Amino acid sequence: MQPSEMVMNPKQVFLSVLIFGVAGLLLFMYLQIWIEEQHTGRVEKKRGQKAIAGWGSVNYLQPVPRIMTREKIQEHNTDQDPKYHIPEDPKKNKENLLFNSERSPGVFTETSHSQRESQALGKTTESPTFKVIEKRQRTKTLFKKFREMRWPLDIHPLNKSLVKDTKWRRTDETQEKRRSFLQEFCKNYGAVSHPQSQLFHMVSRIYVEDKHKILYCEVPKAGCSNWKRILMVLNGLAPSAYNISHDAVHYGKHLKKLDSFDLKGIYTRLNTYTKAVFVRDPMERLVSAFRDKFEHPNSYYHPVFGKAIIKKYRPNACEEALNNGSGVKFKEFVHYLLDSHRPVGMDIHWEKVSKLCYPCLINYDFVGKFETLEEDANYFLELIGAPKELKFPNFKDRHSSDERTNAEVVRQYLKDLTRTERQLIYDFYYLDYLMFNYTTPFL
Repeated sequence: MQPSEMVMNPKQVFLSVLIFGVAGLLLFMYLQIWIEEQHTGRVEKKRGQKAIAGWGSVNYLQPVPRIMTREKIQEHNTDQDPKYHIPEDPKKNKENLLFNSERSPGVFTETSHSQRESQALGKTTESPTFKVIEKRQRTKTLFKKFREMRWPLDIHPLNKSLVKDTKWRRTDETQEKRRSFLQEFCKNYGAVSHPQSQLFHMVSRIYVEDKHKILYCEVPKAGCSNWKRILMVLNGLAPSAYNISHDAVHYGKHLKKLDSFDLKGIYTRLNTYTKAVFVRDPMERLVSAFRDKFEHPNSYYHPVFGKAIIKKYRPNACEEALNNGSGVKFKEFVHYLLDSHRPVGMDIHWEKVSKLCYPCLINYDFVGKFETLEEDANYFLELIGAPKELKFPNFKDRHSSDERTNAEVVRQYLKDLTRTERQLIYDFYYLDYLMFNYTTPFL
């Protein structure tokens, strides 16, 4: 045979390498299983210890994960409540979805289920391949039961032991009516948030004050700047709410948010802290946001939102407007808001409260309104035992010379819109109008 005939062609080389590779992989798996057999007792012992170390059952949120009728809710309530446990520190994987089994390979584990599964898989449960299979099977079973879980629908009574002054009687009656109204809405209409919502996303707007055990969900344009000032004072970060600048409030990073904790920290606080949300008439809040972000110089909203809005919704826009994004008209802003194909995304300043604070998934203890902000806020401070000298500040955070956005100001802005456009804005904020019992605006 000539030397040239002994040379293998590329196809033969590839097949040879593939055969050797497969043989090597099979040998590796055989050796791995053999080694694991020597340590089965220790593995089973550790697994049993981990199972015993879990927490008890948890019921911290208030979800009805889809729109439901009263009959469906009653059926939902009759399901048995399974026992779940949570592993040591799932905070490291914030991408896990609470309700999505395809992307959440172990946010929760069920103790009895994991024990049975470990017995069934036997001696191979510690190999990488079988770990993946085990997680997927456990997750599918878990989330099937999780969706069937009976969630509590009743609101807890407020702790009013620290309220000594009888002047709050009327405020307290109003507060109880709001809480009951929101509860009934959520029972009748079901959770208005998407069932695929991330847990960490759901609590990303909630600020934490551990000393007085407060959770405050931030709703922009509803007194949030002054509320964050109050939280800073309560936290000992400042002596007075009146000498904290706007930048310190919004860019100082002094306050903790709930999504900065691990799952245990999140659930513990949701279950034990006083949870408050302050809301505002949706149309007023929208106009207030527009005036703040587009009628005054702004180094972010003009180049990011303004340029995109003018480019898409203003025919024959001049070069200057296209370049700097200033001068957006309210009608153009509304067209952007109502466009399902927005050139830029949504922003928290005009996002719906139902998507910022998830009021039908998180059971808020206190529902304040911007229309009665000082009264509600000072009553809340009494409830949580704040220092007597601490009162909610009443100053306007920015553009103090401008008239506050009120019903009359809103009417002036709505004049530039057609009846259809006004109706579509109402439709956009329909859930916020309903759940917080705001009067339907004159359209």
